[in-house]
Parts: sequence; C-alpha cells; structure tokens
Amino acid sequence: MDDEVICYRLPHLDINIEVCNDRKVGVLSNPNFIMIQKIFLTSIFLIFSNILLAQKSEQSSDSLFTIEFSFVGDIMCHSTQFKFAKIENDSFDFKPVYREIKPYFDNSDIVVGNLETVIEVEGVKFSGYPVFNTPKEFLEGLKFAGFNFLSTANNHSFDINQRGVLSTLEHIKNFGMESFGSYNSQSSRDSVVIHEKNGIKFAILSYTYGVNLYKIPDEKSYLVNIINEKLIESDIKKHRKNGADLIIVFYHFGTEYATKPNYFQRNIVSKTIEFGADIIIGSHPHTLQPIEYFKLESGNIDSGFVAYSLGNFYSNQRWRYSDGGAILNFTIQKNKNNGNIKLAGVRYLPIWVYKGYTENGSEYIILPSATAFDEATPSYLTSKDLDLMKESYNDTKTILTSIIENIEIDSIEKSKYRKKMREYLTNKIFISKIPILQFENNWINTFSDTLKFVKTDSTLQFGIID
Repeated sequence: MDDEVICYRLPHLDINIEVCNDRKVGVLSNPNFIMIQKIFLTSIFLIFSNILLAQKSEQSSDSLFTIEFSFVGDIMCHSTQFKFAKIENDSFDFKPVYREIKPYFDNSDIVVGNLETVIEVEGVKFSGYPVFNTPKEFLEGLKFAGFNFLSTANNHSFDINQRGVLSTLEHIKNFGMESFGSYNSQSSRDSVVIHEKNGIKFAILSYTYGVNLYKIPDEKSYLVNIINEKLIESDIKKHRKNGADLIIVFYHFGTEYATKPNYFQRNIVSKTIEFGADIIIGSHPHTLQPIEYFKLESGNIDSGFVAYSLGNFYSNQRWRYSDGGAILNFTIQKNKNNGNIKLAGVRYLPIWVYKGYTENGSEYIILPSATAFDEATPSYLTSKDLDLMKESYNDTKTILTSIIENIEIDSIEKSKYRKKMREYLTNKIFISKIPILQFENNWINTFSDTLKFVKTDSTLQFGIID
C-alpha cells in the first residue's frame, strides 16, 4: 500500500506537517518558529523545576529571622565639643559630626551607645568635665546618626543629682530614643522591658560600677543601676522568663585608659555568663579592650561574646588609644521552627575622631579609620591626621583581636551588602507567603534567564532544530 501523505499547512508560521505511516516528520520552513518552540519548552521545564525547588526551600527561608546590632562605647561632650557645635546663642548643631559615619548606621537595625553626660538641666549652665551638662541638641545629633537606644548607667549619670537623671531621661524620650540603666521610679526600674525587631525579642540591661564621689540615697537607688550580683541575676532571669530571646548586658566598668580588662571586670563577666546573659559589652576605660568568645550553658545561644571596652566614640580626648575606638557590629539569627538563636557574625569598624578646621569652620567629625588608606582623602585631613588615623587603625586591630584573631574588620560597603541581602530575604519570604506572587515572580525570572541562556543568533545561524 502506498504511503498516505496528509499535509497540514500553517501559513502564518510557514510550516508543513507530513504524516507518513504514523510517522510525523516536521519540515522547517521558518527557523524562527523552532527557536520560539525551544524557548517555550525550555521555559516550561525550568518554571516547574523552579516551583518545586522553591516549595522545598520555602520552609527553611521562611523560618529564619535576622537582626543586626551596632554598639559604640563612650559618647561624651566636653566643653570644646559644644562650643564647636554652637551656631547661635544657646543654639547648637551636632549633626555634621556624624555625616561620615551615618551611612554605616543606616545599614544596622539597632544602634546603641553609652551616653556619658547629663542632658540640659534647667537653670544650670552648660559644662564639660568634671560635671557634665550638655545641650539637648546633642541628642538630636545622635538621633540623626541613627541611634535607637542609649545606656544611661555610668559614672557621670548623677553629676547633677536626681535632677540630672530625670532631665536626661525626659530629653531622650522627647527625641524618640529609648534609654536603659537609669530610671524615674522604682516601678520603672523593676519593669520587664523586652523589645522586638524582625521577629527577635531582645533585652538590654545596663549597670555601672559607681557614680564618682556622689551618693545616691538608698530610698532612690532606682535612679541609676549600680553593679550588684543579686540585682543582675534577678533582672536576667525575669527577662528570660518573660520571653527574651536575647539578653545583652552593657557594663560601665574597668580601669580608665587600660587596654586590658582587670580582675573586677573578668569576675563580674564570669558571674554574668552564669546568670544567663548572651552578650556582654563594656565601656568606661576610654580605650579599647579585647573581644572574647564564651560557650553558654544557661544562655539562649550556643556561644556568646564579651567586648570588655569599645573605647571612645565621640569625645575631646586627643591622645593615643582614646582619640578613636570601634563600632562593634554583630548579627543574630533566629530559627522560627525550633526557636534556636545563633550568633551569625561579629565584626568591627575602626573609627577615629577628627578635630580641626574644614570649609565649615571648626569641627569634630567621626571617620572610619580606614579612610587614611584611601587614594583620595578629605582635603581637611593633614598628613599628621592621616598618620594618627593609621596608628589608631592598627591599635584597634591589635587590641580587639589580642585574644581572638578571626574577627572581621568591617566597612561601610560591607554593611550595605549585608543590608541588601537581609532585604532580599525579607522580600523573598513575603512573596513565598502569597502563592500567586511566588509563581509570577519565579515565572518572570525563569523566562528572563532562559532568554539569556538560549542565544537567538546561534540558533538561527546553525539551524538547530532537534
């Protein structure tokens, strides 16, 4: 029997389909159709593969919460600092101080520092050391820089007695920031305060070794937290019992201008770890001291760390080891499925405080110390400034890593990248919760990738049809 030939023609695609004894043979008349066909079939395959993979990974990506903290050391205001910031009678602007460091804080979720001054007590003249009373605009500058929380338990908290404590707390509140370590009542001091960010609940507790030569009345001991083992243990357990995933203790302790922790610091840190704190951070020496990791038995994460002192963040102390410090940055992750908390990264940004003359006049400017190694440096920096910045950078690295070496040096660019990754994961989780968005998003991405993968020119050039 002769072969029966049935021909179908699709004029708009210029294709003949011949059926001969149940065998179908495609005859190419228009190569563009074959290219479109290959792209379509490849896209369908990749789309459904992508959907299957997305469904597999949805549970793991959806279960991870991340928060990034930045901590700094002593934030002081000597008289020269508020004189440089003065723009009119009793009017000050501290915001320019932070213009070079603000981009780093913009990439953090939480920014914390030790406010080592009293803020604008009514009827009292502004003053620096030894009795600090600082214009309220100082807080405006910190808010501008990106600070969320300020520790107010330190040896200068009680410089102007109860009036100073209450005035400081009120001004911090007025500028939209939160404080811890000093309080306006016993009930406020005893309250359990737990904050939540990105699905992670955390508490920050703060205590100081003392308040210089001042005496806080026993009946008003709530005004400033003084280091007391029973008090600290009780506070940690209360906050843990009430659901804190992470407990950070901020101590004001140590020997001034020492680059190593003393016995008292090590002893209270050891006790604090036993009490269940996850992370311990220190201030007061006005110099950097080492970072050290520890294993936790009663804490909430597998391993924590102590940074004994972060040095100065902003002050008029111009000598070596005190003219700069570091911003400590760390990442905490929480697995939603099992509640496990993980310390996902610890890093530091060396900083240096410039004091001098710019096109704006007399200024203080906080700079990343690594600026000194850039090919193009700010014009206001002299060769002496650059040498001091390099010295500070090297000192920071040497001191902070004297116990643990493998701690990453951070940069503004690295922090930007981490923030983009956090935002990407957040958006990915959001999309994964809405199936139609997930499908459309994956389809668009897959088809786009397929178009890049299948080279139109090569398909037509070589006549690939099978």
